[in-house]
Amino acid sequence: MKMIVSGGGTGGHIYPALSLVEALQAQDKNADVLYVGSERGLEKNIVPEKGLKFKPLKIQGFKRKLLTMYNFKTIYLFLESVHKAKKIIKDFKPDVVVGTGGYVSGAVLYAAAKMGIPTVIHEQNSVVGWTNKFLSRYVDKIGIAFDEAKAQFPEEKVVFTGNPRAQQVAKIKSNFSWSEIGLQDNVPTVLIFGGSQGALKINNATKQAIPAFDDKNYQVVFVTGKNRFDGVKTALKDVKVNENIKILPYISNMPAVLPKVALIVGRAGATSLAEITALGIPSILIPSPYVTADHQTKNAMSLVKNSAAIIETEADLNGDSLVSKVDLLMNDDKRRKEMADNAKEMGVTDAADQLLQVCKSAIASHRK
Repeated sequence: MKMIVSGGGTGGHIYPALSLVEALQAQDKNADVLYVGSERGLEKNIVPEKGLKFKPLKIQGFKRKLLTMYNFKTIYLFLESVHKAKKIIKDFKPDVVVGTGGYVSGAVLYAAAKMGIPTVIHEQNSVVGWTNKFLSRYVDKIGIAFDEAKAQFPEEKVVFTGNPRAQQVAKIKSNFSWSEIGLQDNVPTVLIFGGSQGALKINNATKQAIPAFDDKNYQVVFVTGKNRFDGVKTALKDVKVNENIKILPYISNMPAVLPKVALIVGRAGATSLAEITALGIPSILIPSPYVTADHQTKNAMSLVKNSAAIIETEADLNGDSLVSKVDLLMNDDKRRKEMADNAKEMGVTDAADQLLQVCKSAIASHRK
């Protein structure tokens, strides 16, 4: 199979795309994949590091005030990117073109659909993004990871696949030991993690909670985000940090660490929830209030409704509320086990294979 994949801007779009590619390569050793991303997105570094062919396009998103020079430039760059994407597609001759979100995928998938190439998009969130909403009228098939997204698309095109990232994480065999970071392997461990950049409000609440975490019968790993680490360490310079607490800027091998976690405290991004459900990890979710259409709250509620997680709003979050909720779960093994089982039941551990099957279906429908 020859596949063009496009998704950009954030890891939430990139990692599902890479997981799909990994599944394709596992099934088809002769598969030929080209990744088309944006010049400025994270994908320009991440994708080539994976050994994949990469073509960049220059593109940007709209701003809310429509009649501005910036938005006129956005339209110009979109049309120019569509033109360039058509040339890339013509030269590569893909069997299928797949988009996982981000503005760049809008140009690539629109171009492919207009050229009569089989097209598939994947929506990771419960609230559909602008790009996928725009593309939904042109593409052949749509994969979703949350049932709540179905009603926002043309019904006849939608297939529930789950998030491809779940399959990638579920199959990892972890040999990680907490002793690698100076903790004990036989003590239940809480991971507090606000994403790769860290989250200021989560960090502030955790700093306040450090003295209370000192005397617990569980361990705490607090990941601050690289750019926020020095500030956190400075703020805690006069605070006693006990041996059951480790403060780190970043965890590079997160998929290997996650299976060893007893409870995770963090955001409710689509990739995080795919990992949590694939592995069956109880969670305290603190949705980011800064995302489009408050979609992280809606993502989180899908787990809360299934008794797989509890939710805390950022507005209500502080040191006391954090310790209270962590204690509630860490002192109740039975409830944590039930939450883990419920989360695991929601996980789709063959999501990448399912999305790949949707791609094959789109190809087959064009050959009829």
